[in-house]
Amino acid sequence: MPLRYAFLGPTGTFTEAALRSVCAPDDVALPHTDVAGALAAVRTGEADRAVVPIENSVEGGVSATLDALASGEPLVIVGEALVRIEFVLAAPAGTELADVRHVSTHPHAWAQTRKWISANLPGAVHVPATSTAAAAALLAETGEHGFEAAAVAPHTAEQYGLTVLATSIEDNPNAVTRFVVVGRPGPVPPRTAQDKTTLMVHLPDNEAGALLTMLEQFAVRGVNLSRIESRPIGDSLGRYGFSIDVEGHIDDERVAAALVGLHRVCPMVRFLGSYPRVDGPGSAVRRGFTDEDFNVGRAWVDALRRGVHPD
Repeated sequence: MPLRYAFLGPTGTFTEAALRSVCAPDDVALPHTDVAGALAAVRTGEADRAVVPIENSVEGGVSATLDALASGEPLVIVGEALVRIEFVLAAPAGTELADVRHVSTHPHAWAQTRKWISANLPGAVHVPATSTAAAAALLAETGEHGFEAAAVAPHTAEQYGLTVLATSIEDNPNAVTRFVVVGRPGPVPPRTAQDKTTLMVHLPDNEAGALLTMLEQFAVRGVNLSRIESRPIGDSLGRYGFSIDVEGHIDDERVAAALVGLHRVCPMVRFLGSYPRVDGPGSAVRRGFTDEDFNVGRAWVDALRRGVHPD
């Protein structure tokens, strides 16, 4: 059966490009105006999956996604995709570069183009949009919009019939955004030896060394963290949780042991999925932390319980 995919729309966004890289040709794409709406569609059953941005190489984590996954009815990540980010400055036909005083785009896109805009359009004002494609869609309509141009993907400008005033306006030509495929909880995808596990962890209140204790659960089991960033919990000032990506799968002995440790010492641990990673195999598992090492150690302890003392 075709799957229904909610995504950050409208059509023409980088998120749609990520979606097209992971879905089947007959799957159904359901655009939403924001990340919260796309994830809500999965929670209510309107969609089977959602594709949303979670991290980019310039601005870091996408707070709307991190916060929406950290609270509410549980959801899990089942896959990911990487999209290279390239921007053009687009406007309706007849617009000249000298006419541009206001530029609309998503805040993350503005952060990735502001150096070029400052150098080439000094004094230009940012008009925030819910997505890059939303800005393009407004420009394609007749009437006044409060901005003369938009920073969008090249294919978005073409899709909405806009004129490209400048190409390659991204400040970092190597910028990449990571997108995740999110679904309702179910059986975890089987491990592939190139996996990633995502967690949200809260620390105990007013406990000296709580952060160190949390990090030790990974370190002593040889689990490498590929991303960790703090997010406000929201119930009071100064309370933070940690959004974490670890290398490995919940079926790996070392990762499972780290999760047991976290559950012992942290008041809240939300498992957000183990899934195949698309950015390479990650770091090598150190000696002493492979599944075989754990199995041999467990067998040794079992033998001692039986009164056998192997060498």
